[in-house]
Amino acid sequence: MLTRPVGAIKHKILQTKMKHTTFKAFAALVAAVAVVLITPRACTQPERATRLLEQQGYTEIRITGWRPFMAGKDDEFSTGFEATAPNGERVTGAVTGGLLFKGATVRFD
Repeated sequence: MLTRPVGAIKHKILQTKMKHTTFKAFAALVAAVAVVLITPRACTQPERATRLLEQQGYTEIRITGWRPFMAGKDDEFSTGFEATAPNGERVTGAVTGGLLFKGATVRFD
């Protein structure tokens, strides 16, 4: 014989489902925050960008961070910059490229 009324059992099942849903929502939030914090750093290569720009004669280089919309379809990183060009003009853009077999490209705004 049941010691709890049917309504109490339904209430307990509902509480369990709500806890599970809350945990899933929290896990999704943590994952989203991790992606937002990690992705911009993982998709830039500031040292490589600075080295390439210096080799091409740019000075006063300031790395501005991830520039996702500057990358081409085969690019795996995109690092924004501001610099002074060899002709003295101030320019902005991004150094984009691949990790293994693709070289880097300087793209200007």
